[in-house]
Amino acid sequence: MLTSIASHQIFVRERPGGRDRPPLLFLHGYPSSSYDWRHGVERLGDRRVIMLDFLGFGLSDKPRDQVYSLLTQADIVENVVARFAAEPVILVAHDMGSSVATELLARDLEGRLPFELVSVLPFNASLVLERASLMIVQKLLRGRLGPLAARLTTEFAFRRQFGAVFSHEHPLSEQEAADQWALLAYNNGHRLLDRLIFYLHERLTYAPRWKGALRDWPGRLELAWADLDPICTEAVLQAVLQLRPHAPLQRLRGLGHYPQLEDPAASFRVIERVAAEA
Repeated sequence: MLTSIASHQIFVRERPGGRDRPPLLFLHGYPSSSYDWRHGVERLGDRRVIMLDFLGFGLSDKPRDQVYSLLTQADIVENVVARFAAEPVILVAHDMGSSVATELLARDLEGRLPFELVSVLPFNASLVLERASLMIVQKLLRGRLGPLAARLTTEFAFRRQFGAVFSHEHPLSEQEAADQWALLAYNNGHRLLDRLIFYLHERLTYAPRWKGALRDWPGRLELAWADLDPICTEAVLQAVLQLRPHAPLQRLRGLGHYPQLEDPAASFRVIERVAAEA
């Protein structure tokens, strides 16, 4: 459904469930949408599930003149939780969504997060940008040629670039590629890729804040990491573990940057366990 937040229409998926346990809130990565999490939700039994498409992504509004800051995305998450979950939540995040999650952790440390986080589970979180292995297209989009690169983006180019981050044993399927492109190109969202990737600049600007939140947040935070991710490599994981050395770690063997799409069963087993322990 579309819900109005700060004059924008934000797409929210809600699966009803029991009110006796915390709901799961899913945050997606760049350049995709909450559609990434659709597989495996049935494994969560009667647990309530809430997903949203960030502003500029999926079926949410895609304003042309917007500065797509992760701070704005975090504000949107706060509004979604206020409307759809009056109770504490379990936060599951992937890629860019993990940076939104760390901003929420920072706000929690400051005592100004308006909801309670029971636990946080980031998947392949490239939270330490200087250790990440960015793709050439990501470097282009965040540079001076970004607007041109966005204008020249085609479905063929997207399929090649998106498919390159999947593992060889679990390649991007034709149907998945078509679906992902349709959601990206909805309302000409593919023309905004240079604006949407602004979060990479913020990962440097807010690095002390977000690394500090990752290090100091006192709640339960577990890491899920696919070992064949070409972007969030082992070097990124080790940098994250330096900040939070005692974080429980679940390795996902043989998977690339999108474990929830490549092997939903393995990914959702981790989510299911974390939810059961909350």
